[in-house]
Amino acid sequence: MNKHTNLLREWYERYSSDPQVVILGVLLVTGFLIMLTLGKMLAPVLAGVVIAYLLDGLVEKCQQLGAPRMSAVVLVFILFMTVFIFILLWLLPRLSYQLTQLVQELPRMVVKGHELLLTLPEKYPHLFTEAQVGDIIAEIRADITAWGQRVLSLSLPAVFGLMSMMVYLILVPVLAFFFLKDKHSIMEWFSTSLPKQRRLVDEVAHDVNSQVANYVRGKVWEIFIVGAASYATFSLMGLNFALLLASIVGLSVIIPYIGAAVATLPVALIAWFQWGWSADFGWLIFAYGVLQALDGYLLVPLLFSEVVNLHPVAIIIAILVFGGLWGFWGVFFAIPLATLVNAVLHAWPDKDKDGDDLPGASESSASV
Repeated sequence: MNKHTNLLREWYERYSSDPQVVILGVLLVTGFLIMLTLGKMLAPVLAGVVIAYLLDGLVEKCQQLGAPRMSAVVLVFILFMTVFIFILLWLLPRLSYQLTQLVQELPRMVVKGHELLLTLPEKYPHLFTEAQVGDIIAEIRADITAWGQRVLSLSLPAVFGLMSMMVYLILVPVLAFFFLKDKHSIMEWFSTSLPKQRRLVDEVAHDVNSQVANYVRGKVWEIFIVGAASYATFSLMGLNFALLLASIVGLSVIIPYIGAAVATLPVALIAWFQWGWSADFGWLIFAYGVLQALDGYLLVPLLFSEVVNLHPVAIIIAILVFGGLWGFWGVFFAIPLATLVNAVLHAWPDKDKDGDDLPGASESSASV
């Protein structure tokens, strides 16, 4: 016990004596506490920062072409507002309409699924019994009932959520514009608030920015491209609820590995309820598989010039942890946040190699 205590004390004394480590640790802990305690209150501000961060790449491209900063900001912001109004006035109403249609179709789908389940004991008597099928049907009915009650219970809070959303729809674009416009002033103010000796902080910030900027902007493009390609494919093949399913497929790319598998289920179920075991169903699944393959082997390498070097297990753990903390935005930024952790670990001083840089390192070596 004493040995472990001495090791912990030695580790604390060695790292706490390095001001670079202390500054980085304080900033990380402060940022985490702010997000954990004030995340919901600061949601519009954080959303504005995210949008400004996404648009800043286009602003810099315009500046490289010779446009003044203010002109580039106005041009990019007008483009953003055009897309934003298109989504608000065209896409969302159609998604709502198709979702309502899907809910109305659910009873018919449940009946068809019920009939399919009843035929399982006859076709596969060694695998399914009537009692097992009855239990499955009872569980499905219970899940559907619970889902319906949950939707009804959310109807009243949804009214207040709609009011908050209306405020966000006005506040977030305004904040994003000012973050874009006054980027350099804000960064200069933030820089002057930090200690001058912050080499480790600058190193981590540079590493994270170079990877996260590429990842986040590339991910937004991937959502739009995959969603548009899926909508074109589903519409040409005559699949019901094409826009709704394409939106699900587009958003599924946010979650690596898991998203594609989850999005496959509603696509396959809707196609089966529409066509059954037919050639149309087979061609739809084939086309969907081609889309996923093109996304994984062509689109992703083109969009992400700097690949985030994280193990798949680390990515899944990051999605579970940050998604549990901050919901959708936690899932969306799970990989950037994991990249931050990875950058900190790589930039963390190696005391065994750089022990001479620490105050009192020579004395420690002499004593050993």
